[in-house]
Amino acid sequence: MMKHLIPHERIENRIYLLRGQKVMLSLHLAELYEVEPRALVQAVKRNMERFPDDFMFQLTNEETINLKSQIVISSWGGSRRANPYAFTEQGIAMLSAVLKSPRAINVSIEIIRTFVKLRQLLTSNKELGKKLALLEKKYDHQFKVVFDAIRQIMDQPISKNRKIEFLNS
Repeated sequence: MMKHLIPHERIENRIYLLRGQKVMLSLHLAELYEVEPRALVQAVKRNMERFPDDFMFQLTNEETINLKSQIVISSWGGSRRANPYAFTEQGIAMLSAVLKSPRAINVSIEIIRTFVKLRQLLTSNKELGKKLALLEKKYDHQFKVVFDAIRQIMDQPISKNRKIEFLNS
């Protein structure tokens, strides 16, 4: 069993939903890749043709302020000249080609695996909801309490402390 380069929880905690997309910020990616944030951004700017709008975008001032207030972390300390960039799953995959280091390749693989696992969790939860709806239609009202309890559990937000098991192929 291969030891993970980065704990998946560390990656999961750095995935945000911005503009309707799951993204990771340039400053967090630089931390994971063990490069300076400015070096990451410079590498991207030298290869802008590899990063269309659906791979990467720069946060607006409002988005940056809102995100800073939500996540309150020290790595954002001080004033920044430019707003961070947000990278989609495809943008993160492209980063490994731009940064070209063995660590960048391995970190990108771990990040992509985490995105895939999160997508699988969402899909399985939707499928469970559909099956539950079918069961509700099939059975009479005596089971309504049970179905309501199950729905209440499904609707609870996932705790940041909740661990997700990852299997190596």
